[in-house]
Amino acid sequence: MARKDIFGSVMGPATAIADGQDVSSYAVRGASRSIIQSFEELSKSSVVDLDPALVDTSFVSDRMDDDDAAFQELLTAIRERGQDSPILVRPHPETSGRFQTVFGHRRVRVARQLQRPVRAVVKKMDDRDHVIAQGQENAARADLSFIERTLFADRVLKRGHSPETVKSALALDDTTFSKMRSVIGNIPEQVIVAVGAAKGIGRDRWWQLAKLMEHPGAAARAEECVAIADFAQPGSEARFARLFEFVSAPVKRPQAPSKPQERAWVPQDKSVRAKITDTGKVFTLALKSKEASPFGAFIAGKLDELFEAFRESEMAKKTGD
Repeated sequence: MARKDIFGSVMGPATAIADGQDVSSYAVRGASRSIIQSFEELSKSSVVDLDPALVDTSFVSDRMDDDDAAFQELLTAIRERGQDSPILVRPHPETSGRFQTVFGHRRVRVARQLQRPVRAVVKKMDDRDHVIAQGQENAARADLSFIERTLFADRVLKRGHSPETVKSALALDDTTFSKMRSVIGNIPEQVIVAVGAAKGIGRDRWWQLAKLMEHPGAAARAEECVAIADFAQPGSEARFARLFEFVSAPVKRPQAPSKPQERAWVPQDKSVRAKITDTGKVFTLALKSKEASPFGAFIAGKLDELFEAFRESEMAKKTGD
């Protein structure tokens, strides 16, 4: 009779393992030998019931936002059938009597909501083994998006772990790891978080956005885009598309105002002087000397007549008369 490998999601594709078959034949790609051995031990470990109130989250998060529909589906399944596969926890490294989730965060949430114990395997491990086990389980599930994996990798690196540990945890090749570093290096984290998990947006699209962000002022424009009041309304893939379009659009440079045109007018007797300024939108006629006031009043009294003459002149130009 076959039994389901309770850690099959970590060891590779879900597989039925015949009783007595060697679990080591299902090695994790990219995992260190010590982690593979740990999973071999875990497949034979005892499952215990834990109070979910004693189980804390991992010290490095791997999800940006939960898929509520998927969570509700999991909750319904566990309510009706029970928890099929246990989670993996380690004794909390800082707090006696508590545990820290390595993987299975959503099952812990479900147990809390249903007010049931959570079925778990408890394994003592250091931080490096923790992140590799967590990353390998995530890679096997394949439901984390590229950008969630990228943030997870960055957070692991910021905890002081080596690139080799990250690549082992997520089974990354050098090209993908390099593009992850480019994405996180060029796109501000608050912009990434504002976009969200974007499950349908892959490595190359995020990398293209990262290249656009290398242009001067692009980061500030991206932050401006995600700060718009209605940015959070569509789904995360739509938000990514909106951000990409906003950042890639040509920047409209404000046109420098045209230099005002100035000229002067003086009659032959020089009884009055006029300074004429034309900015294209404002036309100013300034009069000076002793005749300025009466001449200005005369012009003002003729404005209706002058404007009608102007209109007739413009109409004549259009009709060719």
